[in-house]
Amino acid sequence: MADFDTFLLDHATAEKKASGMAISMLSHYPDRTALVAAMADLAVEELTHYREVVKWIHRRGLTTTADQKDPYVVQFRESVRQGQEAYLMDRLLTASIIEARGAERFALVADALEPGALKKFYRSIARSEARHYALFLRLARTYLDHDAVQQRWHELLDIESNIVAAMPIRPALH
Repeated sequence: MADFDTFLLDHATAEKKASGMAISMLSHYPDRTALVAAMADLAVEELTHYREVVKWIHRRGLTTTADQKDPYVVQFRESVRQGQEAYLMDRLLTASIIEARGAERFALVADALEPGALKKFYRSIARSEARHYALFLRLARTYLDHDAVQQRWHELLDIESNIVAAMPIRPALH
């Protein structure tokens, strides 16, 4: 919160990348109709979030910046396995975990903000990210074996925990 402007700029980048990831998913799996429909909706929602964050950035007299790689996401995506089904599972589950962490962090930001429109915005964003977390998990269970999904979910949570423990705290979403 001490460098909220930097956090806000990072938030915009994260929303833009989330929209692009959804488009990538629907392009990569055109035969998975539930996934395509969900990712089309998600891409639009994430881009809408980006537009709203940009409005807050401009209200604060800031301008958006060039995208920076998110070290948390880059490192976490290294755990994605190869192979058609394993890759799909890991993409869905890592996306779910990333969205869950976003929901948690946005809720913490909302709690720290003064009452007003920005606080309401972050509460709304936290609820959206929680829905996205559930969406990715539901899609994994739709297309893949439930027991395998559950096992890999726990493995990825352990991997993610180690990544987070080793990262410095910074004014960023992840």
